[in-house]
Amino acid sequence: MTPFTAAVVQMRSTTDMAQNITAMTKLVEEAAAAGATYIQTPEMTGLVEQERENFFATIKPEDEDPVKEAAQALAAWLNITLHIGSTPVQVGERMAANRAYVFAPTGALLTSYDKIHMFDVDLDNGESWRESAVYRPGEEAVIVNISGTPTGLAICYDCRFPALHRDYAQAGALMLTGPSCFTRQTGQAHWHALLRARAIENGAFMVAAAQGGDHADGRTTHGHSLIINPWGKVIGEVKGEEPGFALAEIDPAEALEARAKIPNLKNGRDYELVKVDGETLAAAE
Repeated sequence: MTPFTAAVVQMRSTTDMAQNITAMTKLVEEAAAAGATYIQTPEMTGLVEQERENFFATIKPEDEDPVKEAAQALAAWLNITLHIGSTPVQVGERMAANRAYVFAPTGALLTSYDKIHMFDVDLDNGESWRESAVYRPGEEAVIVNISGTPTGLAICYDCRFPALHRDYAQAGALMLTGPSCFTRQTGQAHWHALLRARAIENGAFMVAAAQGGDHADGRTTHGHSLIINPWGKVIGEVKGEEPGFALAEIDPAEALEARAKIPNLKNGRDYELVKVDGETLAAAE
């Protein structure tokens, strides 16, 4: 395992897939020119579209997906590892997968990952989301080697499920990922805290590219794409919501050092959960 330079690419994807591919290509090229050899794009790189008829009329099966085709060519041309944080892929009649791709510098597809946890929530001010109505949840957690560093794949809402990330760390992952299309409302409240917590509690790097700004379909996203080291320090950030990229060095030895200092992955113990009904006990006395 050797150090490498990572980049998070922040986008403001629209309802036009071709336009998004052009924007992705430009930002990835700029990040590669700045020295990044591993580049991550955000969740919903290829399409941000709430209107379901347009959504299902636009997306394609994986073997016809123009985002996958463009990313594969881009990785090979730039000689980089390119991680498409996610893009929607048709997997059935009016059903999609929220799918990540990781391409090798040769352009070969290393792996894919489908978002496991569906963002079914009701927020303040009437903001409500039901991803399960559109997306088929993934069923496999995936670790892939990136420049020799075992890396656990996750997408957006997955970051609120510590057990997934703990499983990755226990299985040897030294880098975790969280490409997102985080809402502005939840991002302002929780984005930095959640991602720093996942890095700290697992002694792992966290790399999380994000969507940012006011989108054509009406949604608003938080931005602030992040790279966090295993001690919880933000070492790379696209500050604000504008498209752009940020770089940072990933040295897997830092994760091993953090785990040696605080070996909580080894110190965990099994326990029995006991629930005490205090009101019943008080009444009995």
